[in-house]
Amino acid sequence: MTENQVRLTIGALLHDVGKVIYRTGDGRNHSASGKDYLENEVGIKDNLVLESIAYHHGSNLKNAKIADDSYAYITYYADNIAASADRREKAEGEGGFDKKVPLASVFNILNGNSQNYHYSRQILDIENGINYPTEERVDLQEDFYKKIRQNLTDCLKQINYTEEYLNSLLAVLESNLSYIPSSTSKKEMEDISLYDHMKITAALAQCIEHYLVENQIKNYREKLMMKTEKLYDEKMFVLYSMDISGIQKFIYTINSEGALRSLRARSFYLEIMMEHIIDELLEQLSLSRANLIYSGGGHCYLLVPNTVQSKKIIQRKEEETNQWLLDTYGIALYVAGGYAECSANDLKNNPTGSYSELYRKVSRMISEKKSHRYGKKELIALNTQKTKGERECKVCRRIAAVSENGKCNICRNLEKMSGNILYENFFIVQSEIQEDALPLPGEKYLIADNEAGTKKRMETASYVRCYTKNRLFTGKRVATKLWVGDYTSQDTFEEFAQKAKGIDRIAVLRADVDNLGKTFMSGFVDKKGDDRYVTLSRTATLSRQLSLFFKYYISSILGDGEETRFGNTGKRNITIVYSGGDDVFLAGAWNDVIAAFIDLHKALERFSQGQIKISGGIEIYPAKYPVHVMAEQTADLEEKSKSIDGKNAITLFDETGTYTWDDFLNQVMKEKFETVNRFMEITNGYGKGFLYHLLIILRTEDGRFNRARYVYYLSRMEPDENSDENKKEAYKRFSRKMYEWAEDLKDRRQIITAIYLYVYLNRTSEEEEK
Repeated sequence: MTENQVRLTIGALLHDVGKVIYRTGDGRNHSASGKDYLENEVGIKDNLVLESIAYHHGSNLKNAKIADDSYAYITYYADNIAASADRREKAEGEGGFDKKVPLASVFNILNGNSQNYHYSRQILDIENGINYPTEERVDLQEDFYKKIRQNLTDCLKQINYTEEYLNSLLAVLESNLSYIPSSTSKKEMEDISLYDHMKITAALAQCIEHYLVENQIKNYREKLMMKTEKLYDEKMFVLYSMDISGIQKFIYTINSEGALRSLRARSFYLEIMMEHIIDELLEQLSLSRANLIYSGGGHCYLLVPNTVQSKKIIQRKEEETNQWLLDTYGIALYVAGGYAECSANDLKNNPTGSYSELYRKVSRMISEKKSHRYGKKELIALNTQKTKGERECKVCRRIAAVSENGKCNICRNLEKMSGNILYENFFIVQSEIQEDALPLPGEKYLIADNEAGTKKRMETASYVRCYTKNRLFTGKRVATKLWVGDYTSQDTFEEFAQKAKGIDRIAVLRADVDNLGKTFMSGFVDKKGDDRYVTLSRTATLSRQLSLFFKYYISSILGDGEETRFGNTGKRNITIVYSGGDDVFLAGAWNDVIAAFIDLHKALERFSQGQIKISGGIEIYPAKYPVHVMAEQTADLEEKSKSIDGKNAITLFDETGTYTWDDFLNQVMKEKFETVNRFMEITNGYGKGFLYHLLIILRTEDGRFNRARYVYYLSRMEPDENSDENKKEAYKRFSRKMYEWAEDLKDRRQIITAIYLYVYLNRTSEEEEK
């Protein structure tokens, strides 16, 4: 980035900081108070930056004595676009302003919802816990804004206002302004945070500047202020997306030795690789991470300028990245990109449907590239290339140069990295290779270090950037803090199996959010078909909330589980193998995996006000079962959950164990499992062999239920006349229910699952050996 581009970005990012000052009791216009605050308290003296704060509103700008090419005009126009995308009138809005209003939840209007939930007064900090939206309104008083003001002052004074610290500035704003509304107008929705508005404004401003420069437009006043309405249809922007194919096969195609550590390391490595590819691209485009709308699960969306130069850079970067992936990993991984040109009106969804169409265009281009991965040149190279060794790595199965223990260099270093993922907070990208480094595209290398080591590396010539994990850290070329679900309670599958309740087994869960793509494209269309809320601002806000949940809050959810039949309150005996923007892979003690999925389902239900659903599959395995088979089988079970009407489902053990969450929690567990449990507790003399025989009769392979055999077996088990009255009464209640449930196919499936769960929970090690 040029020095002036950096100054523009800083001005656009800070343009509305005066709203915080105004809400502390300063009665002046927030443009004036913001400028004075930054100049006098923070110490920013750059007039080019300060002009963007002082004159980002038309009322101030039209009489401002500034140059026609001042960046204040760009910030003004970018702010207009962002504000137009943010601000939508309430159904029952009223005039005036309420500066105490808390941030409203973006889920209030998602998927036809109509609620009035708000967030509590917080800064974004793991110590504060999950900020669930609530019906109770907690006003943002002046004392809260004064604390935010002091936090901002302390942080902003420590930042150098250069390109190397732009992303640190973003992190400071995110931490402090994520739960502060941008607009406090009583007639408008207050569901866009001040942070999201300032970030989107900066992204737009950077794109606009690139567009103006390439088109040799120098009079910004005339172009951006005098011809605004016509300009709204000019395609100045590009919505760009990247998608990495082959992630699952790359992660799960490993042997069983040290499998758990390897799984964690591989998933984290790919996440860092995606962020690295994004940052390398943004750097070449002379943009900042303000332009990153969403990243997670091997996908990302960016807002970039619609220039010839930008498109050339994007194409070149894709080609270079895929060539590196071919050279390093063969055909295992592939990056496909797609883009759609767009105007300010498109981003505001004007005309109706234009915003959703952008995502469809991008998706079609990505699908086309995936179906035609390689050209003639790449295919010839693939068929003639020489392998870099003569042996197969026993972990990843690539032909490569391997060590005496049969592992390639990358797999050896991934094993070393696995411990660092859990216990280190700094991950450095550098241009110099070292023994334990992992390769990244562009001849870069990834290592882990502590804070002191990272600060030393920042002063070396080979330092490129660093990523911090789950904590705010400002410093030289700190790309971002990565939200990483790093919860774990054990290091091996064997340890998890030993911690399991009942049967000595582990379980694997694979799950993801239902209909996420559709939600992004049309989730803000209301029940009457009104899509005024389908805008860039709300897409960005929604994606950030989901990233917070699945990458950040998930660790505290799993560390503080609710009591269920599968586990007590507190920590779950599981590990997060992967948790991204929409999908989850958990492994651990089998009962705790089920308990954890229940925890996640309930937490997501509360977090999203019932508007985001999650479906997944769980299977139980011996500790040494092949990882790739576990991954494939649970993927099939996940797909089974996704295939039922309405989704929002869990599949246990096989395809016959698929239930909606409501059916599983209320019919399988509360009704049938508790019926079996009460009967076994009261009778005591009925061993689990009794239940095994019932299962054999109920689970007929040909699907034909032998009613006569079932009735005969249950009647044989009736207590004799001399038995305890409690036992006889318990048998009557149990057998009556069992006869009733056997007659209905749905009930029969549910009681089968309930019996399996009871048996697994109460099985002893001695029974397993038999």
